[in-house]
Amino acid sequence: MKEVRSPSTLFLPKPVALVSTAHDGRDNVMTAAWVSVVCMEPPQVAVAIRESRFSFELLQASGEFVVNLPSQDLWRAVDLCGVVSGRDQDKFALAGLTRERPSEVGAPLVAECPLNIECRVSALLPLGSHTLFVGLVLAVHLERDCLGEEGRILVDEFRPYVLNQREYWSMGKKLGRYGSTAAELEVIP
Repeated sequence: MKEVRSPSTLFLPKPVALVSTAHDGRDNVMTAAWVSVVCMEPPQVAVAIRESRFSFELLQASGEFVVNLPSQDLWRAVDLCGVVSGRDQDKFALAGLTRERPSEVGAPLVAECPLNIECRVSALLPLGSHTLFVGLVLAVHLERDCLGEEGRILVDEFRPYVLNQREYWSMGKKLGRYGSTAAELEVIP
């Protein structure tokens, strides 16, 4: 039997990302778990950010951001960037992260992250406590060590992780391939 609960954001698990922003000579990096792919053509991703955050200010002013996807070994830096404000501190320095030059936007890449996605805001939607920033993907940077045959990402090399009820968790083992069940049942040609 299931328990009925009040409306909430209980959605598990959530991807872990570092979102970097910059404007007028200042930059910041923040942890975000409310990040998602929202469109394939053209490729777009979205991030939800509170108006009170310093990153919100920089993003609102610049209209650009980078989604940096970390590997498991960065979880402490990611955790730190999620609880410390960048208004008065350099979170890159505090967390031991390196700024890397982007190719299309003004916000820095996080060099230690194996995947960086440069975006320009294509839409924004104030929703209440958070504003959803949708970003058109302008460039993708991927660590070569994480690439396998035919350009596939080697998850074992990348080692992404998720946030699950305020705890960081590794992704575990592969269960199967997309579409394999329908193919086995011969539901699709």
